[in-house]
Amino acid sequence: MEIEYEDFLKLDIRVGLVKSCYKIPKSKNLYKLMVDCGEKDLRQIVTGIAHFYSQEDLINEKIIILTNLKPRKFMGIESQGMLLAADLNNEPFLLKIDERKPIPPGSKIK
Repeated sequence: MEIEYEDFLKLDIRVGLVKSCYKIPKSKNLYKLMVDCGEKDLRQIVTGIAHFYSQEDLINEKIIILTNLKPRKFMGIESQGMLLAADLNNEPFLLKIDERKPIPPGSKIK
């Protein structure tokens, strides 16, 4: 499906720094991440990648976040964005920032 350039401009994609990661009780695959997206408060994001990444793998990682997605609840916990990942044979590979460059949390992806 093709979209217009104006539709792409509606997306607010930013660098996020994972500050903490919690396993959601009674869930096999969900984590609750607290992410610094350069805003006053940390952003809470629920993601289904627990089968593929350990909590330790995620903390202090700079990842790519879609920040203006309408909030949605997963198991009663509100998610305030979506992390972006590539899909290879139904396995997610997080899109991360090259650590050789000092790109701060909140930087806009264009």
